[in-house]
Amino acid sequence: MQNFLRLIDFKFGVAVILPTLLACLYFGVIASDVYISESRFVVRNPERATQTGLGALLQGTGFSRSQDDTYAVHDFVLSRDALRELDSKLKLREAFGNEEIDPINRFPGLRRWDTSFEALYDYYQKHVEVNYDAVSSISVLRIRGYTANDAQRINETLLEMGERLVNNMNSRSRSDLIQVAEQEVKVAEDRAKAAAALLSAFRSDRSVFDPDRQSALQLQVVARLREELLGAETQLDQVRKVAPSNPQIGSLENRVQGLRTAIAAENARMLGKGSGLTAQSPVFDRLTLERTFADRQLGGALAALDSARSEAARKQLYLERLVQPNLPDNALEPRRLRGILTVLVVGLVLWGVVSLVSASVREHTD
Repeated sequence: MQNFLRLIDFKFGVAVILPTLLACLYFGVIASDVYISESRFVVRNPERATQTGLGALLQGTGFSRSQDDTYAVHDFVLSRDALRELDSKLKLREAFGNEEIDPINRFPGLRRWDTSFEALYDYYQKHVEVNYDAVSSISVLRIRGYTANDAQRINETLLEMGERLVNNMNSRSRSDLIQVAEQEVKVAEDRAKAAAALLSAFRSDRSVFDPDRQSALQLQVVARLREELLGAETQLDQVRKVAPSNPQIGSLENRVQGLRTAIAAENARMLGKGSGLTAQSPVFDRLTLERTFADRQLGGALAALDSARSEAARKQLYLERLVQPNLPDNALEPRRLRGILTVLVVGLVLWGVVSLVSASVREHTD
């Protein structure tokens, strides 16, 4: 029985007293203070509408939240690129590896041999936290540092980098939107110029300005000549009936023949194969139609370009700071008393379980 009690005392010491003493030593003497700097921001877009929470308030002022772009900022803040820039600007590796930080929390921690960038990235992710409230669309950025100034500087720098990312996204969006519209205008301009050049070359080569209008004019000329021919033939017939030997008959016959020749020439010019106005009309119509379509395409492309420029001016993302990074005046972590009590409770539970198992085994043995 005495051996059993001694065994229980030993187990109690190992499972409860020793861990609790170590926890008191660590949390009371060794563990470094951790300062937390917090900031709040929202990414908003004047084009997107929302109906709830802070988004409704922003919508009422002409803006709305932009959830997808918010996640992009979050990913960047937690990315390796952000860590590289932070390390370059703030000497993050030196700040986290400061000798004043306790050995457990100091970079690289218990893995003294691993000082690689990936190890620093794992360490960085444990000290940077970004939370997002889908109802209010507010993002909360928390930075854990071992000095108040370090925590605030890291938070401020990350916000500046996030604002720069949003500005770059704005510039890229505007550039792409306008570039596509300008390319469409260039294509439409080339098509319009080509159509105009073909139509001009057709008019120059065929000596034709507008076959339809010229045909109408030719019809008027032929109609007038036919009237003159009819009058001349009537006059010739009358003269032949009244005075068959009248010397004017020869001149009248020449006039009639000249009119007939002129009418034939006009008809050939209008209806002749290949070079006639009627034969050239389909080609001219096709070229005119192509030019009309090209001009309409150019007009639409220019209107689209103006619209794209207007859209580019209006479609802006904004990273709005709601709460600036604070300079903590008190360390919030580690929670020393809670840590010690947690170790004590876990030790008691472990001791109780081990004691029950040992007692059960001893009863079966006896």
